[in-house]
Amino acid sequence: MLKRVGIDIDGTVTCPTSLLPFINEAFKLQLSLNDIVEYDLTKAVKVSPETFQDWFLQAEPTIYKESPLAEGAKQILDSWKDLFQLYYISARSSQLLEVTKNWFKHHNIAYHHIELIGTHDKISTAKKHEVDLFLEDKHDNAVAIHEALDIPVILFDTPYNRDPIPNGVIRVQNWQQANQWVTRLLEAQSIS
Repeated sequence: MLKRVGIDIDGTVTCPTSLLPFINEAFKLQLSLNDIVEYDLTKAVKVSPETFQDWFLQAEPTIYKESPLAEGAKQILDSWKDLFQLYYISARSSQLLEVTKNWFKHHNIAYHHIELIGTHDKISTAKKHEVDLFLEDKHDNAVAIHEALDIPVILFDTPYNRDPIPNGVIRVQNWQQANQWVTRLLEAQSIS
């Protein structure tokens, strides 16, 4: 029975372009989302991982405070809040919990639980919270969560996550398509 949904925040609930205005300003670039073909942003920015990390740690609270919502996310999440328990599991550092909760409050996004784990390895957290479905934008996370937990994972398509996916990882273009897949999963459960 589909009852608890695990949801990544950045690039999933927030617009996948959220970082770009900050990156472009800081590094004097004009990157668009189509320029980001790898999850490792240092490749597109062309700086060392240390330089990027130093900048990101300074900019992170402001970025998360000002990130725009992904188109359609609020409407779909509003429609899910009484159907499912919404568990947000993010690689953000736990010290950013207040900034994150304030962002959710500002955008009036429903949640039952928010967990900032400080790592991209979300398997143990998803397992601990017994999520039945996961929504993600990072290819490696989507595949690993699906394979380790044997649950469906919806992968929001971006230029940086277009590697092949196994059955059980469902690529969608937007929140409306994600909702269509969730509706199908619910219908399939009610039939069986």
